[in-house]
Amino acid sequence: MRTEDFDFYLPDELIAQHPTFERSASRMLHIGSTEGKLSDNLFIDLPNFLSAGDLLIFNDTRVIKARLFGQKHTGGNVEVLIERVINQHIAYAHVRASRAPKIGSQVKLADAFDVEVTARHDDLFELRFISEYSVLDLLEKYGALPLPPYITHKATSEDEERYQTVFSKHLGAVAAPTAGLHFNGMTIENIKQKGVNIAYITLHVGAGTFQPVRVENIHEHKMHSEYYSISQNTVDMIAETKRQGGKVTAIGTTALRALESATRECESNSQGKLQAGSGETNIFITPGYQFKVVDRLFTNFHLPKSTLLMLVSAFAGMDTIKKAYAHAIAKHYRFFSYGDAMLIEKPIDA
Repeated sequence: MRTEDFDFYLPDELIAQHPTFERSASRMLHIGSTEGKLSDNLFIDLPNFLSAGDLLIFNDTRVIKARLFGQKHTGGNVEVLIERVINQHIAYAHVRASRAPKIGSQVKLADAFDVEVTARHDDLFELRFISEYSVLDLLEKYGALPLPPYITHKATSEDEERYQTVFSKHLGAVAAPTAGLHFNGMTIENIKQKGVNIAYITLHVGAGTFQPVRVENIHEHKMHSEYYSISQNTVDMIAETKRQGGKVTAIGTTALRALESATRECESNSQGKLQAGSGETNIFITPGYQFKVVDRLFTNFHLPKSTLLMLVSAFAGMDTIKKAYAHAIAKHYRFFSYGDAMLIEKPIDA
C-alpha cells in the first residue's frame, strides 16, 4: 500500500489556528455504519448517538512543557523537544541545531541548567539533566508548551488551558489527545446522565504523531514507541459493556491504539483478549487490521500521509474516509488539533 494513497489537498484556511470560543462549540461529522452515510452535526449532538450502557474511553494523559531553547558550550543555538521522560533525570529528545551535538557534549538550556548528551537512539538523543530537580520540574519551570507544527503562533496562556483536556491527569505527553479537547464538564455530565459510562486509559502521545510517512510503501514506516497504561477497572468495564450489548467508543486514536496494543491473542479466542497493564507500544494500524475492542471512534481530522489517517481509514474503510474528508473540505470543517470532529461507526460488515 502506497503512502500517496493517503494524500489529499487541504486549503490552509481550513487549518484551525485557535480553539473555538467554547470547548463544545465545534462541529461533528457522523459516519454511519452502513455504506458510510454522512451527516453534519454539532459536537453537542454527540449524546444523541449514544445509548445507556455504552462506554466512552478517554485518554487522561497531560501535555508537558516539552520545548526548550539553549546553546551549546561552543556557542551554537539549540532547540530541544522532549519526546519521552524516562526517569527523574533522563529524557529522549529531538534536537535541532546547525550540527548535531556529539555524545558526551553538554548543552545549557533556558540559561538555567545543563544537559549532557549521553546516547543516540535513531533520531532521538538521550539527555541527562544535570540538576537536583527532576526533568518534569525543570520543564514546568523553564519549558514551553509544544504546539503542533501547523499552528503558526507561539503558545499563549489560552493555549496552556485549551491544549489540555479537562480530565488530563498524568504528565508525559508532548501532544494533546485532541479528540478529548472538545469535552467540558457539562458535556461529560450530560453523557453520564444518559446512562453512558466513562473509563480512562493513559497513553503519552509523542511528537511522531505529527510526522508524515516518508517511505513509499507504508509498511516500511517505523513508529516511535509510546508509553501506555490500562487499569483492571477499565478492562472490567469494557468486558461488562460487551456482555450487556453496549458499544465501546474510543475518544481519540490514542485511546484506540492503547486498547488495541493491550489486546493479546489467546489460543482459545481468535478475537483476542484485553489485558490490564502498562508497557510500550509502536502499533501501526493500517487498512486490513482487524479491530478487537472498539465499536465506535470519535476523532479529529488528521494530516495528509499520516499514520493517524491510515488508522481511521482502517477503521472506516479507505473509500469512506476519502468521501468523508472531501465532504468536510467542501463544507469548510476546521481541521487538525483545534478543529472539528468525526464520530465513526464501525462498519457492519467489518
